Amino acid sequence: MYTPPSLTIALLMMITSAICWGSWANTYKGVKNYRFELFYWDYAIGILLISLILALTMGSSGHDASSFVNNIQAADASNIVSTLVGGAIFNLANLLLVAAIDMAGLAVAFPVSIGIALVVGVVLNFILQPKGNGLLLAGGVVCAFVAVVLDGKAYGSLASSGRTVSKKSIVTCVVSGVLMGLWSPFTTYGTTRGNALTPYSSVVFLTLGALLSCFVWNLYFMKKPLAGEPVGFGGFFTAPASGHLLGLLGGVIWGTGTVFNVVAGKATTFAISYAIGQSAPMVAALWGVLAWKEFAGSGKSAKFYLALMFLFYGLAILLVARANG
Repeated sequence: MYTPPSLTIALLMMITSAICWGSWANTYKGVKNYRFELFYWDYAIGILLISLILALTMGSSGHDASSFVNNIQAADASNIVSTLVGGAIFNLANLLLVAAIDMAGLAVAFPVSIGIALVVGVVLNFILQPKGNGLLLAGGVVCAFVAVVLDGKAYGSLASSGRTVSKKSIVTCVVSGVLMGLWSPFTTYGTTRGNALTPYSSVVFLTLGALLSCFVWNLYFMKKPLAGEPVGFGGFFTAPASGHLLGLLGGVIWGTGTVFNVVAGKATTFAISYAIGQSAPMVAALWGVLAWKEFAGSGKSAKFYLALMFLFYGLAILLVARANG
């Protein structure tokens, strides 16, 4: 099993993971006339494929007990089930995130959803395992919450420039964020208890759980979409090849970032990898503002709120990292 041989390489893997997590949604922004419910099937297949490829290559380099096939044969069944459940929860959260991107854009959906996930994840983990500096953690939670409010204010201020503002999109972001903060304990259990899964095996079962749960979550949203008319599988088979390729590419980008983050965290500390990975919403917001011009024509107040959002989100990440360090 490959592990980074130095702190420098581990750090590069963490930074890569943040860029991947903050960039994969550009693939959905790039599709034309392809509903997100159909795009998501390609995405879910992509995250499983890349996790398997990396597990069978980087995760099997030593051909010892930690190699992928040997590890899944030796791992406790409870660890595998727990990770599959974590994948199902993550998948619902991510489906809602993609729906929110569809409604509100990258610059709003990512910071609001992942900011709330940061708050929920920190609070839940501290309750389950009260380690670290509680005062710094509390400060980080407050800063993350302020960043979420500021991003919501920036989105709301678009109404003054004649842009449509959807309350449903903000509610969707909030629900996505709460769920996004809940799936991690299930995967952590699978990598820390008894005959544990390696990082590579863990991501394989996480993404397998995500794909399998599409037959529940995604089928539901196809029949009862958050926006637009119900959609059938016929649209999936008649979609252009570019739509399928972009969906697979989005999954490959996210899956690569996830493997890199977990592997680097295992080699150093999960506190550091988590904090660096959580800068992904700022990457996504920059894509939304600079590349997709989601706030083009907005007033000074929207831009002011966005600038403050970046500041408070950065403070939140710094405080959480210091608290766990």
